[in-house]
Amino acid sequence: MALKVYAFTCGWLTLPTALLLAGEKGRMTVPVPSYLIEHPRGRLIFDSGLHVDLQTRPKERLGRLAQFQTATFKQGEEIAARLAALDVAADKIDYIINSHLHFDHCGGNEQLPSATLLIQRKEWEAGHNAELIESVFYNPPDYDLGHRVQMIDGEHDVFGDGSVVCVPTHGHTPGHQSLRVQLDSGEVVMTADACYLRRTLENFHLPTAMYDREQMLESIRRLRALRDGGAMVITGHDPEMWQTIPQAPALLKAARN
Repeated sequence: MALKVYAFTCGWLTLPTALLLAGEKGRMTVPVPSYLIEHPRGRLIFDSGLHVDLQTRPKERLGRLAQFQTATFKQGEEIAARLAALDVAADKIDYIINSHLHFDHCGGNEQLPSATLLIQRKEWEAGHNAELIESVFYNPPDYDLGHRVQMIDGEHDVFGDGSVVCVPTHGHTPGHQSLRVQLDSGEVVMTADACYLRRTLENFHLPTAMYDREQMLESIRRLRALRDGGAMVITGHDPEMWQTIPQAPALLKAARN
């Protein structure tokens, strides 16, 4: 069985463009990506999208973020439904890899009850630090759900064969991580919020939404090096790039950026 990767759109967010590109005016509508990776040794989800409550109680679920952001999230776009469309039961997912613990990356964890959560130790600890919960906009009800938690420190080879590797890309949050996947067609890197947009990857146009500027710059340099080495780099919330990404049930294949 070859490694398979499927991309899902688990809703959309509309927010001030300056959050993604410092100094820019207006608002931008961006996708909320999630990925299913099927490996001979197990299935994993990289980022689980929005919480299903955002379909019916968006302002209540967003809380103080509702003053900045709005969600467009239809029934059938939640992670469990996306999996069901591929005849994959949500309780048959072995691992959740959250890039970080913001609401649009771990909101669907609740729907994956049997999975082990793979998270950078720095991120898990930050998500349980009262001061950082407030300042970094964490919401524990999205991720403090009783999953088995495997905390990792730095780079982590999930299946031990180099095909799926967590890559520390701190800066957006204290313990952010991206994911490298080796397909038959080439290497793919899902940056998540280490790099929101292609414009940031190309010219270091940083967001205002970040925890540590220097760490984020270093993470972008690392992602650029992977791109320059031949990897396909999928930036985290880029609506233009997302139009080029095949959606499930089509398989994701590596292509040059």
